[in-house]
Amino acid sequence: MMRPFLVPPPVTRADTPIWETTLWPNRSLGRTGFRVTMSILALGFAIPVLPFVWAGAYWILLPFVGIAFAGLWLAFKMNNRHGELREHISLWPNLLAVERHEVSGEVKRWQANPYWLRIKLVENGGPVDNYLTLIGSDREIELGAFLSPEERVALKAELEAHINKLDINA
Repeated sequence: MMRPFLVPPPVTRADTPIWETTLWPNRSLGRTGFRVTMSILALGFAIPVLPFVWAGAYWILLPFVGIAFAGLWLAFKMNNRHGELREHISLWPNLLAVERHEVSGEVKRWQANPYWLRIKLVENGGPVDNYLTLIGSDREIELGAFLSPEERVALKAELEAHINKLDINA
């Protein structure tokens, strides 16, 4: 029989974490870049159609140009929405908490004691290069799936460094 997936409540503590970071996918096109790109595309779509404005062919071409422009606009918007995915990692002497905020708005939480935590990096043979997981509390979670392989290696080193500095007996 499978255990139901229980989402632990958000971590609310009076003490500040020793270390925390937020991870998110790289997005090279911001709001201003989106506006500029869409303006250039609109102009690029309009220029070839302008000579046909006074001819009957204009009305035949216009829906196709509009559909192409709308498709590109929608693709850019969907790509930008996927950039809202993020993971927040907080570390205390007796707790490591990970909150993953999905694009859909769902929040997944995971907690483990850093003393029993295992950080696993599969360099080759995993679903991706430098596949990073955290193992603890009878579960294994993937961390930084949207990061580049080099960023996952750096995240592992940084997380290990902070965990190794902990005074577990405190």
